[in-house]
Order: sequence, then C-alpha cells, then structure tokens
Amino acid sequence: MPTPPRNCTFPVTDWAVLAACWHPVALSAGVTADAPFAARLLDQDLVLYRTPAGLTVAADLCAHRGSPLSLGCMRDGAIACAYHGYRYDGAGRCTLVPAHPRAPIPGKLALKVFPAVERFGLIWVSLDPAAKAENLPAFPEHADPAFQIVHLPPFDWAASAGRQVESFCDVAHFTFVHPTTFAASDPAVPRYEVEATPNGVRADFASRIGNVSDPAAAQQTWRRVYQLHLPFTAHLSIDFPAGGRLVVFNAACPVSARRTRVFAVAARNFDRDQPVADLIAFQQKVYAEDQRIVERQNPEDLPIDLSEEVHVKADRTSVEYRRQLGRLGLGRDFTA
Repeated sequence: MPTPPRNCTFPVTDWAVLAACWHPVALSAGVTADAPFAARLLDQDLVLYRTPAGLTVAADLCAHRGSPLSLGCMRDGAIACAYHGYRYDGAGRCTLVPAHPRAPIPGKLALKVFPAVERFGLIWVSLDPAAKAENLPAFPEHADPAFQIVHLPPFDWAASAGRQVESFCDVAHFTFVHPTTFAASDPAVPRYEVEATPNGVRADFASRIGNVSDPAAAQQTWRRVYQLHLPFTAHLSIDFPAGGRLVVFNAACPVSARRTRVFAVAARNFDRDQPVADLIAFQQKVYAEDQRIVERQNPEDLPIDLSEEVHVKADRTSVEYRRQLGRLGLGRDFTA
C-alpha cells in the first residue's frame, strides 16, 4: 500500500484511490539520458532519468541524506547525487559511495522506484507498485499512420484536475467562453447521448460551430465524441462535415489537490501539409479561454455529491463523470 507524502493536500482515502491509477507526468521527449528530470504527482516529488537499462521514475530523494536527485547529474549511465556523489542505477540501487569506493554498499541505499510506462509520447506513472499497464487510456489514432501527431507544450493550471477535465467535456459553455475560436452564436444544447463505460464515460454530441472560413460549413453539423478514462483523461474526436477528423487527447496530471499539469496531444488526418505552429497556437488559445474560468471556480474542488451543485440536462456528461469518480472510490469531499 503506497503511503502519502509529507504535506499531502488530498484526503488520505482519496490519495490512496488516485495513487493506484496511472497519470501522465512528462513528455517522453523531455526526459533524456543527459540529465535528470523533476516532476510531481499527487504531492509526491519524482525524479525521472534514463540509463542503458531504460527509463526510471523514483522518489526524488537520495537515500543517504535526503537531497533531491533531480539536482544531480548523469554519470557513466547512472544518476549521481549533487550532495555527496552517490550513484544509482536504473533499478534504483546504489552503485557508488565516493567516500568509500571499495567498501560494501548497504542494501538500504536504494531508491523508491515507481511503475512507469511510455505511451502516446507521454510518461505515465502509478504510485502503486502493483499497477498494471493495461489500465492505461486508449488513443488509437496515435498509432494510425493516417494521422499527424502534435504534442502541445504542457499547460499548468491553478485548478483541480477534476475541474479541468470536466470543463474539457462541457458542451454548454462554448458560446460564452469560446466566441472567438470555434463557438456558434446559438447557446442551445440539443439532446445528446451519454453512457457509462467500463473505464469512464462516453458522450456523443452534435452541433454547429462558428468562426469557420466556409460559410456553408457553419450551417452543418459537427460531431464530437468524448471518451473519458478515469480519473483524468479525455479523448475528444471531432468529425468535420466535409470529411477529416481532429482528435484532442487531454491528459491531466494532479500535481497537487489544486495544481494541475495538462498534457494535450492533437491528431489530425487532414491539412498535414499545413504549419503545425498554427494548430498549436489555436489549441493554446482555446485552453487559455477555459483556464481563465476554471481557475476561478468556487468551490475549487469537484463535488462528487450531486446535491452540492445544480444540474440541468446539458450537464449530462458532467453528472455521469462525477458518478463514475464516486464509484472509483473518491469521497464526497474529493479535492482533486
């Protein structure tokens, strides 16, 4: 059973539930064999590093005197502590004590290593040693050669991961939050289908959009399918009326109860000859429009108890998402 870190901002029972799940903590391309990389997940400080044995994710703490290993460097295929030079291999075992290079190394000089998997250009970590990689979200377009894959720079939000994911899947805010990017002028939300799935929620929504170059396209129906994978990943596919599909894979990392790092990956099977920078800039603008609102929501936490906020038919995705988080084991006072 994993143990919450010092100064944990989550209720202990909620932390235990989330610690058993998989969360993205870094872009794969951002972690190289040249230097350690620091990250934080559920208030647990992590160090990520690469050795000839592969990727290692461990608690960011030297077993000798508690110095952050992320302040260190890579030496001869091992991570070296900046304080006393102790080195650790890819399994987290200490391989060198510079002060006593020929002495036996105590077995306790080892790092706390966590399960880690690289998928979709992201590094996923669970704080539960027994976590199984088959419980990761699905993103089939990432392996489809017809799709161009674009990783956006991560977003840091002063908000809970649950609130961020809920806003990503909300279909009633477009007209008011996104008028300059893609929203149609009519805020009415037509009936749409929502269902619980083995891993979360699926919502199938069709509507018009605005701010398109072709006036005829603005009068057509655009289909959006949201697939939420508990706890904090959402796969959105948008089918264009004239053909083509855009996917936005939104994976939120709960850095702490009210700090979230959002990893977004876009995939498209059209306009592959167009500048990637334009796609990134557009998505950054959309995310910024949402961030402005979500960071000011009160309560900051996502209420699992449905009686704590008012819901209407347009909120069907949100309501089912909250129900599923409750079934996952999160409590009424869930703070992520």
